[in-house]
Amino acid sequence: MSVNEVKLSRSNNGLMAVIATPAKRLWLLSALALTTIVIFMTIKLGSNLQYILVHRGLTLATMLLVAFAASTSTLLFQTVTNNRILTPSIMGFETLFVLIQTLIIFVFGAKGIPWVGVSGKFLCEALLLVMFSAVLYRWLFLGRRDNLHLVLLVGIICGTLFRSASSLMQRLLTPTEFAVLQGRMFATFTRAVPELIALTALIVVMVAIVIWRRRFELDVLALGRYSAVNLGINFNRSVTLILLLVSVLVAVSTALVGPLTFLGFMVANLAYLVAGSSQHRILLPTAFLLGVISLVGGQLILEHLLNMAGALSVVIEFIGGTLFILLLLKKVAV
Repeated sequence: MSVNEVKLSRSNNGLMAVIATPAKRLWLLSALALTTIVIFMTIKLGSNLQYILVHRGLTLATMLLVAFAASTSTLLFQTVTNNRILTPSIMGFETLFVLIQTLIIFVFGAKGIPWVGVSGKFLCEALLLVMFSAVLYRWLFLGRRDNLHLVLLVGIICGTLFRSASSLMQRLLTPTEFAVLQGRMFATFTRAVPELIALTALIVVMVAIVIWRRRFELDVLALGRYSAVNLGINFNRSVTLILLLVSVLVAVSTALVGPLTFLGFMVANLAYLVAGSSQHRILLPTAFLLGVISLVGGQLILEHLLNMAGALSVVIEFIGGTLFILLLLKKVAV
């Protein structure tokens, strides 16, 4: 081995030693996320400073909320199912959201329901999504001897049913109505209004407090049903609560920006690789920070390097879908 190779090896070992502990990795991710946020808020401000800062602030708040909701809901769902391939999207949330949007335009036209307002529409959509998951979990997960696989199977079937019903109604829409629907079917981070962001933030903060207080219980649940019961966990009650919290997070995130199938899957699986720990007190903030870096950094690249040549949600879905296929093929190969 040459002298240069020895020096390079020592420097690499030194770098790994610096970021070897999970806490140091969290600090590094926090610094990177903060740097990305500062760049996003200050780059090319222009002359109309007040408008630009307000617009970017609302967009940033939306991305932070979605990053937390997507990453946390996926991590919790994978914890209770003990499977890193599954995501809450498999339960049919996104397809139900598309069905709700299609049904509103099909019945009331392109203007939607005029008397409910923006907040009313948001609450109705989130409530319908939560009710769907609550009924599904109550009927199947508790009523059928905790058959989680049956819940997943019914979720997949419901997703197919919702998708087929949406497709049927979409064929009956006028071109103008279909164009309006297309704009609602793809996630966007720049159309959320302040009142919706504030309402979503309130819900997310309350859910976050409950989850953080149960972070050690999540570590026990990750060991599996029998180990959790032997360690004194009320498995049925804990899993029901977690699935309900997952439903709330997915519902408010989807109602706020639209469906994002693979964002949570992507950042959750990256968190397993980056965190350096299987404890949820490390995994949860790691996944959130990775989500922030992905969304804010992606928006920066899209706006200032690609001149908005595309949508951030499409790029996220492409990368996340590719990662999903790779992990699936790896599992099949094993």
